[in-house]
Amino acid sequence: MPIRAVVTVCALACLWTPRGHSQQMPNPYGLPVSLENAQKVAAASLMEAKKNNWTMAIAIVDPNGTLIYFEKMENTQNGSADVAIDKARSAALFKRPTKAFEDLIANGGDGMRYLRMRAAIPIEGGIPLVIEGKIVGGIGVSGGKSGQDVTCAQVGADVLK
Repeated sequence: MPIRAVVTVCALACLWTPRGHSQQMPNPYGLPVSLENAQKVAAASLMEAKKNNWTMAIAIVDPNGTLIYFEKMENTQNGSADVAIDKARSAALFKRPTKAFEDLIANGGDGMRYLRMRAAIPIEGGIPLVIEGKIVGGIGVSGGKSGQDVTCAQVGADVLK
């Protein structure tokens, strides 16, 4: 088994808690989100950002975390580009919104170990993308406050429902 796979399996095992705070979605992985659907998701997120006068970077990845589509609005801070991609990857790879990691860390204690996990981004704004009950990728949005990021990400993810 490749080292990355072993690390991912170990990381996923560490994320489960008896209280279920960070439990992964039960959904199986499906085929990767199509470019056409990724563009629809991003377009909805961008529309929400524009409506609210927010500047955002939006990334769509497949279930393996490979970038499928990316767009950054004018005047969005450059650092948001990498953060959006990282949020999307985290949501897809760990089968949960990135808010789950943020909440665990905010609670301290055992949650602090998630700061050491390379692909687990503890910042709200990453959401798994689901089609017909299967995780087909993830969306990550960055550029605003956490609540703004997740609002745009959720609007995009809802396009696939």
